[in-house]
Amino acid sequence: MPGRSRFLRALVPVVLAAPAAAQQRPEKPVPMHEWSVPWKDTRPRDPIAAPDGVVWFVGQTGNYVASLNPTSGQFRRVDIDSGMFPHNVVLDRRGGVWFTGNRNGTIGYIDPTTGKQTRRFALPDPAIKDPHTLVVAPNGDLWFTAQSGNVVGHLNPTSGKIQLVPMPTKGARPYGIGLDSRGRPWFVQFGTNKIGTIDPATMRLREYALPNANAHPRRIALTSDDMVWYVDYTRGFLGRLDPRTGAVKEWPNPGGAVALPYAMTVDDQDRLWFVETGKQPNRLVGFDPRDEKFFGITEIASGGGTVRHMTFDRTTGQIWFGTDAGTIGRATVGTKGKPIS
Repeated sequence: MPGRSRFLRALVPVVLAAPAAAQQRPEKPVPMHEWSVPWKDTRPRDPIAAPDGVVWFVGQTGNYVASLNPTSGQFRRVDIDSGMFPHNVVLDRRGGVWFTGNRNGTIGYIDPTTGKQTRRFALPDPAIKDPHTLVVAPNGDLWFTAQSGNVVGHLNPTSGKIQLVPMPTKGARPYGIGLDSRGRPWFVQFGTNKIGTIDPATMRLREYALPNANAHPRRIALTSDDMVWYVDYTRGFLGRLDPRTGAVKEWPNPGGAVALPYAMTVDDQDRLWFVETGKQPNRLVGFDPRDEKFFGITEIASGGGTVRHMTFDRTTGQIWFGTDAGTIGRATVGTKGKPIS
């Protein structure tokens, strides 16, 4: 555990910009489609599109990894080791499928050629059983959060070595995670008002405290200028952290204080998208940093229940999401670089 002096050195000054009034463009709904997952009550989540168009996702409470062919509507389920209860899935550049074993402290791998699980990596600390969300760095390494374990981890798939970086604050709950243009991981600490990053070369942690002590950032996204964006789940805000200066600016969600913004992603136009889960049905909301306005507010037909994570497919201009209503959803926010606005 890093010492107190190291923790204090990691803190940087933060400047708060006054929140802008919630503004939105005239409504133009986003085209959506949902597929009902055939395995009931399994919490399908975190879908991500492969280059061949197949969409991979996990069944968190059903203990499976699965894929959807959006063209045919066919689902295919992959059996994995018992007791994993996967939380998140990502794809590497070779098409390999990586997923977190959220209940047994493991990270699994499915060979894209055989479609079978072929590898499993156990976290070095047996007390940490909940790897949460994964991202793949440009060099193929994986970074992940562990919420209850209160660590951020790094996995070298070649050597199998896993390094864990503890959070200095008890109950920090590292949650959503993303990468900047240099391959550095950035993550939110849902149990605090902090955002963190780790230097891959030194594994040194640096933290940024958000100005509002009641902030609880839950998901994160980075735009091409390496600005760090987050949704504040408890206060109902979209926020931006400038890592160069520590300055923070926030915008109240269209749904207000009860919006409960959760799933979040960024498209190839550097526009932010998030889901207001405090509303039933859940609502997908777009935000354009260029004019600082919300747009494209669209209700999710199934109701959503809760949409927990989203990914953007640059090839098709589509956002993929899973719902607690038992569906895999697709929102078309652009078509091969032509944005909907």
